[in-house]
Amino acid sequence: MQVAVIAFDGMTPFHLSVPCLVFGSSLGAQAAFSLRVCGLDGDTLDTSAGFGIRPSHGLDGLDEADIVVMPAWHDDCRPAPPALLDALRRAHARGACVVALCLGAFPVAEAGLLDGRTAATHWAAADALARLYPKVKVDPEVLYVDEDEVLSSAGVAAGIDCCLHLLRRLCGAEAANAVARRLVVAPHRQGGQAQFIERPLPVSPSDGRLSRVLDWVSRHLDAQHDLDALAGRAAMSRRNFTRHFRQATGMSFKQWLLEQRLAHARSLLEGSDAPVELVAQRAGFGSALSLRQHFRSALQTSPAAYRRQFRTSSRASPAPAASSA
Repeated sequence: MQVAVIAFDGMTPFHLSVPCLVFGSSLGAQAAFSLRVCGLDGDTLDTSAGFGIRPSHGLDGLDEADIVVMPAWHDDCRPAPPALLDALRRAHARGACVVALCLGAFPVAEAGLLDGRTAATHWAAADALARLYPKVKVDPEVLYVDEDEVLSSAGVAAGIDCCLHLLRRLCGAEAANAVARRLVVAPHRQGGQAQFIERPLPVSPSDGRLSRVLDWVSRHLDAQHDLDALAGRAAMSRRNFTRHFRQATGMSFKQWLLEQRLAHARSLLEGSDAPVELVAQRAGFGSALSLRQHFRSALQTSPAAYRRQFRTSSRASPAPAASSA
């Protein structure tokens, strides 16, 4: 699968490195991807870090790409040159997946590829994106948005989350987790998670208690979890538990629990021979019907279809026994 990453004069090297690290061959897990960097301006591009880069291709490198990544744009959100807009439109028209990271949403929106879609960008530029492109539904809160053939993310680290999400969608959880381990980042952050988390690290005894409770829940996903009981385990009132949880994770406990259960179900489907009914029980969905409904809603596929796509036969093993409470 061919991945084309667009580079331009004056860009920040970190933004360019994000898709290159996730989809590049240096990590060893992405043998299915062939990556090329495509320069917008001339042979050698200056960067904001004071050194230059020489892309291997010009914009013609987008012509055969399956995935086109616009990893950033100028801080002043200036209009993009017609050649770039035309290249983006051509790529999208022939079925390429277009990924806009951070301010990269601006050229992609200018090309009309975000019209009628929900999109993310850096929080500081969300108002400008909405003002300049009123046909785009800008969500300033989320980390990234997956609109199938067009994806967009918030700033900086959220670009890693978006690329890992796309890798997971294309190659499965095992491949994405392997890359995340090499990058020493979280293997999966839900796109709807808030860009801002008020207190991202434990800073008080109550935060430490909350972390221990969440670790316990993660090891007992097959159990039923009551907020009052969990609050008691954390030595908090239900109200304080709910408040601390949202401060720490940027989402509700219900949302977080569903994401943990879906991730566990995906892992079991990829790496075990367990029947779907047993996977549903182990992951805490109770029944195969419930698992199918949540898979369809969150992933637009069925557990059986997901397993067929991402099955790793060489690592297949019986599903692990359920943890005891």
